[in-house]
Amino acid sequence: MKFSLFVHMERWDESISHRQLFEDLTELTLMAEAGGFSTVWIGEHHAMEYTISPSPMPLLAYLAAKTTTIHLGAGTIIAPFWHPIRVAGECALLDVISNGRMEVGLARGAYQVEFDRMAGGMPASSGGQALREMVPVVRALWQGDYAHDGDIWKFPTSTSVPKPIQKPNPPMWIAARDPDSHNFAVANGCNVMVTPLMKGDEEVLDLKNKFQTALDNNPDVPRPQLMVLRHTHVHAVDDPEGWKVGAKAIAKFYRTFDAWFGNKETPVNGFLAPSPEEKFAGRPEFELDSLHKTAMIGTPEEIIPRIKYYQELGVDEFSFWCDNSLPHAEKKKSLELFIKHVVPAFR
Repeated sequence: MKFSLFVHMERWDESISHRQLFEDLTELTLMAEAGGFSTVWIGEHHAMEYTISPSPMPLLAYLAAKTTTIHLGAGTIIAPFWHPIRVAGECALLDVISNGRMEVGLARGAYQVEFDRMAGGMPASSGGQALREMVPVVRALWQGDYAHDGDIWKFPTSTSVPKPIQKPNPPMWIAARDPDSHNFAVANGCNVMVTPLMKGDEEVLDLKNKFQTALDNNPDVPRPQLMVLRHTHVHAVDDPEGWKVGAKAIAKFYRTFDAWFGNKETPVNGFLAPSPEEKFAGRPEFELDSLHKTAMIGTPEEIIPRIKYYQELGVDEFSFWCDNSLPHAEKKKSLELFIKHVVPAFR
């Protein structure tokens, strides 16, 4: 079982500077590397303070110079907002800068609020077309000269400059939920990243079964990797109420996600208040007891068997998702406990 860190700068009010958030993200990454994590993942989001990353590339390039072993994952690049030549070139450049430690995740995008601003109001639900067209194009550009005449992009003979260090190409990941996404990823030789969001471990089993079906549908393709991304908060054994800290914070994160995803209100200077708690009356998945069971919240002794279950299912990588609305000190404490007590159980 590999472990990775999924992290963004997140800002909930103006009391903390972006510079401080940048330094905090760097500290968490260095902790993860020292703790034996395989990869740090940073996604792409636009004009929203609660997940700050207009491009993962400059952050990852900086982290490449500060680290030596951990891989740098762009997880994810939103395909409809990019051109394939730019994706190929920037990812290859990061691979050169990091001496072969770049990984790239591609996604179709989710927030209509971003599509309204970045793609002229194109429906977010149609982003999958760009994702499916982009994956083989980027891989072809990494190999050499290639001309493309597709439904979305058309360009004459071009190539990726520079070329990536990793051969035949750097690892590519697809964020997948439905069976078609799993099948596309496997058929195209891409690793698969999944998140159960607010559902329990039965959802991990369901996602793994979709992945297995895709493997069965493509018997001639070498088995790719499967990663599970989970909101994670570890608390000490001598703090029996510590789980509530994580559950309340993650509930706030999801209520904020709901506000942005709903796209009903205009953000104010990049901020959007979480949807009110009363909106979720009768929604058990938002209750703290439920989040205690669904998110990866608990003491190391409680968390280890759950991750071992994932390992038995065939999950190759568990990603510690630390975006959760908590202050940096709490995130650091949680990650320290995970590194000290959870990681050794898998070595």
